[in-house]
Amino acid sequence: MMRLVVLDRDGVINHDSEDYIRSVDDWKPIDGSAEAIARLNDAGYTVAVATNQSGIGRQYLTVDELDSIHARMRGHIASAGGCIDAIVYCPHLPDAGCDCRKPSPGLLTQLQDHYNVDMKSVPFIGDSERDLQAAQAVGARPILVLTGKGRKTLAALRSSGESPEVFEDLASAVDSLLQETGE
Repeated sequence: MMRLVVLDRDGVINHDSEDYIRSVDDWKPIDGSAEAIARLNDAGYTVAVATNQSGIGRQYLTVDELDSIHARMRGHIASAGGCIDAIVYCPHLPDAGCDCRKPSPGLLTQLQDHYNVDMKSVPFIGDSERDLQAAQAVGARPILVLTGKGRKTLAALRSSGESPEVFEDLASAVDSLLQETGE
């Protein structure tokens, strides 16, 4: 049986920006994220990314520029010995009404169909409430990291009485996942 972990991109793998990640030069990895992905791969996990990229809909960048950013990200991860198997993204504006923009589950159902797996209990690691909501919508396991928007997200969730599964960063979330499975 395939073991899958899904990651949000901005704020989880790389530093986020209020001005959007518009170019290869804007893409800056979070320390330890590439190595964490490599550790997942070494333990037999397939790693995929599900990311909202409304910068395309806003015309801040083109699909080709996004592809170049993803090539940079994949290269950085490969240099640490890891691999992102698939990247799915929503290019639409927030008010487009699409089913792929998180918190809607469309990106996760794309991955479910792509891998022919049940998303039940698949870890989805993100830094925003919409990541957690998308995970919940497909029965995946929502995990919040405090990098990116994570601290602000956690404060908002706690004020509304929610207590998500939380880790400092992707590396510590991966440490915990691998301990659970004895790897």
